[in-house]
Amino acid sequence: MKKFFAPVLIGAALFAATPVLAQGIGHTWIMRGQVIEVEPSGLVICLGRNDGAQPGQVLDVYRAKSHPHGNKSNLPNYTRVKVGSVTINEVIDDHFARASVTEGKLKKHDIVELRKN
Repeated sequence: MKKFFAPVLIGAALFAATPVLAQGIGHTWIMRGQVIEVEPSGLVICLGRNDGAQPGQVLDVYRAKSHPHGNKSNLPNYTRVKVGSVTINEVIDDHFARASVTEGKLKKHDIVELRKN
């Protein structure tokens, strides 16, 4: 009976922890650096205190576009194109910040990165 109970208990614990683990993975690997929302007053971006975001920082904004060569080679099918820039106005929390558009016409899911000098 012990041989059966221990694996079931461990499996149940891992299953229960999945939502917590997935949230961390989602922010770390999927959402980080994205424009989350485009509002009349500006943007909400998925970069926060944990990422070192600070008011006044200027971020470059990129959009993934299909590469002109298409699927005819082993090269990546997408390329990043700079579409503008934003300035962080307020850090909301560990994961999010509000920013104003300083250049370009930006869209939800665009990619934001700290400007490299």
